[in-house]
Amino acid sequence: MLRTRLLISYLLLILLPLLVLGTLFYRLSLGIVTDQAQDNFYQIVRKNNEIMDVKLRQIDGISSTLFTDKELFRIFNELNPARSEQLLEADRRINAILAQRFAQTEDLFAYQIWTSYFKFGPQNMPQGDLTESHIYKEAKLAGGRLVWNPTYDFAEMFNQPWLSEAVDYDYRYLFTATRLLNFSYLDNSTMANLDADVERPVLAISMKADLFQHLFEDSIPAESNYFVVSSNGSVVAHSDQSLITEKIRDQWVYDLLEKGSGTQRLKLDGKNMLVVFDRSDVTGWLSVVVIPERVLVEKMVPVILTSTITIAAFLALAAVALGYFIFSRMTGPIKHLMVAMRFVGEGDFHAKVEAKSNDEIGILIHKFNTMNDRIRVLVNENYEIKLREQQAEIQALNFQMNPHFLYNTLNVMNWVALENGQRELSKMLLCLSNMLHYTTRKDWDAVHLSEEINWMSNYFYLMAIRFEDKFTVHYDIEPALYGYTVPRLLFQPFVENAIIHGFEPMESGGLITITGKSEGNARVFTITDNGCGIAEETITRIMHGETPSVGIANTIARIRHRYGDNSEVRIRSSTDGGTSISIRLPFDTQD
Repeated sequence: MLRTRLLISYLLLILLPLLVLGTLFYRLSLGIVTDQAQDNFYQIVRKNNEIMDVKLRQIDGISSTLFTDKELFRIFNELNPARSEQLLEADRRINAILAQRFAQTEDLFAYQIWTSYFKFGPQNMPQGDLTESHIYKEAKLAGGRLVWNPTYDFAEMFNQPWLSEAVDYDYRYLFTATRLLNFSYLDNSTMANLDADVERPVLAISMKADLFQHLFEDSIPAESNYFVVSSNGSVVAHSDQSLITEKIRDQWVYDLLEKGSGTQRLKLDGKNMLVVFDRSDVTGWLSVVVIPERVLVEKMVPVILTSTITIAAFLALAAVALGYFIFSRMTGPIKHLMVAMRFVGEGDFHAKVEAKSNDEIGILIHKFNTMNDRIRVLVNENYEIKLREQQAEIQALNFQMNPHFLYNTLNVMNWVALENGQRELSKMLLCLSNMLHYTTRKDWDAVHLSEEINWMSNYFYLMAIRFEDKFTVHYDIEPALYGYTVPRLLFQPFVENAIIHGFEPMESGGLITITGKSEGNARVFTITDNGCGIAEETITRIMHGETPSVGIANTIARIRHRYGDNSEVRIRSSTDGGTSISIRLPFDTQD
């Protein structure tokens, strides 16, 4: 009898499989714990790099805004280096500008603007002739690109040998970001640039090397080491402070630099080590953590061994007790189930098995029947989805051709306008082309706020011509927010509603104000106008997606889809006092 033979075979073979499985379980568990620990430390290193990159990207973003700072433009364009009173006044004004931009940024040690004739900035360090330093020359050669200089000895970099005799000073080891500032700004429709004879200054932002220490020391186990190395092998940071600024000599480190990111097990000084490493996306520097392998599992080995023995003993007893009961009830229904499964394997999804009991086998049969029905439905749906995907691909190819034709047509029209001296029409065509290129890009998920504002400027220009300067626009956005992303076309539907409907009864004097500020862990953008306002019942329909304005409904839906409950859109309006739309977005760490 099948049931008896199965039961006897089961009881005879239970001990051997349990012994093998117990051994495998022990080794597998040990390997899983090791791999999990390895993955955890890899994620820690990556997360530390991401945290550092966020800070460094913020510095990059803030420093980029200085290019178009009108006050800095005027200071350097009008400054006479030969007059000391002008230098002191310029230093006071530049101090205030830099403090406004960088004072709230954590971890900065110094932020200065260097020229060959003066050093502007709030920090006073004995730097001697700045123009002879390596980092100043690198900034000049970079031509406006932000240059990250690995950690250096301050006394050597700025030729201050007397500092080497000092016991300690807090700016001994620094790493610095430098950028050549070639100021310019848009004055009405004309781009204003620095005079040719004006020296372009260099922005220098310095941080202490122990910034990395705060990231790593609390996140790696005892007996572990960390270091950060630049692409040329210079030590940016190290758990052994005496090695900072030294050159790495070990070949395995240069092998890691070529790989960029991952984990590796090495034998160093006769010990098995786990090496976890990841490259910064901003600086290109490699963060490396070296951990002894025994540290990963030494506390888990007794726990795993005890668990393995306990589980094996429990399984042996349970198998003997339940073996007879299981085999006595499963043979018949399983045979019918196997027949049905064979039919399903051959493509017949109409096969059914009658469930004669409500026990586990009956439930299994019921689930099999349900699964069979769902598979049949899914097969049909998958076929239909593939057809729709093919249609969508064809349609997408057609859509890609249309904007390309439009770009070429607008370009031809622009050149015709220029040849006929119609510069206003040429500018309108250029704005329209930029707007069309922006809206037809593939990456619709999110864009930097600066790109969105640039697109809005083109849009406002065209709308102002269309409505004969019926309205004006004012921006009041915190500079720090330009480094974050927002959903594309975040403001346009609300602004268009204000222009077309809000200012409809007005001949002139319309005002649109777009503000942006930080409030706790969120960004709040507000679009206000002084138009005729929106009725309360219309606002209610808009917030419930019942508005005929597809753009507003789409924008609100995209905000809720991307940020969920962390976002909020409010509309306040009065028939006498205009309209205010408030959009609250969380800070996105991936930005």
